[in-house]
Amino acid sequence: MGYFRLARPANLPTAMADIMAGLAISGFFGFGLEAGFAGSRSLMPAAWLLLSSVALYAGGVALNDVFDAALDKVERPERPIPSGVVSRRAAAVYGGTLLFLGVGLAFLAHPVSAYVALLLGLAILAYDAFSKKIAFLGPLNMGICRGLNLVLGISVLGDLSQWGYAVIPVVYIFAITMISRGEVHGNNKKHILWAAFLYLLVIFSLTYVASMYPANNLQALLFLGIFAFLVLTPLMKAYRENHPENIRKAVMAGVLSLIVMDAALSVVFTTWWYGFIILLLWPFSRMLSKFFAVT
Repeated sequence: MGYFRLARPANLPTAMADIMAGLAISGFFGFGLEAGFAGSRSLMPAAWLLLSSVALYAGGVALNDVFDAALDKVERPERPIPSGVVSRRAAAVYGGTLLFLGVGLAFLAHPVSAYVALLLGLAILAYDAFSKKIAFLGPLNMGICRGLNLVLGISVLGDLSQWGYAVIPVVYIFAITMISRGEVHGNNKKHILWAAFLYLLVIFSLTYVASMYPANNLQALLFLGIFAFLVLTPLMKAYRENHPENIRKAVMAGVLSLIVMDAALSVVFTTWWYGFIILLLWPFSRMLSKFFAVT
């Protein structure tokens, strides 16, 4: 159970949602399936990338706890390493193995995907080891990790020409990481205001993307409205009552709502029911968050 907790199970569906959004952006469902949808062997590249993303995410958060073991002993003693459930060395081997596995699984999808996964793995290590301690670089590095995860999904056909959409999750995760700076001690109203600005920038960007595809823009805007409600409501509460509990809830809402953001983006390039399939990951993730830490 300790290793399972290290992997942050409640967060793993958000990594899968990134891949599914990337698949939609890539045109995979228009050009990548040659033998029909259900049961087609050509769905395997998508499956490999989903597994790759989960492995990379789980490995990354496990290694994050390895690097934070001394700090967690003081601030989060209930975590697996400081509580003694998993040794620091065992957690390091576990996290490193998952990162290598993630790169290998991506190679099974496409050689280009393996390069993206390798770059993502390096970005994860950079965040875990040092960049998170630097005020601006930490949130940016974390955002880049999410952006690369979206690109990993886009890479399924070996074409990275749509990589520009990765800027959206970069900005979004930058905002969430800024909010999280107050999880332990509170008093982060300034960061919350900046995060609100970045959230609105993300919502505006998604609205603009939807306007480029009139056939699906109303459907996408419906998903986008749900996303805006889910992230802005807890953020406003955390600003009004600026203590750690509300800040943690705002961070958790931001992380889990990545699924809804990915659903909104996917609908633009596919159809409403594909976005709905992604959206179903949200209640699953919420359920897991009741038993496992999100942050």
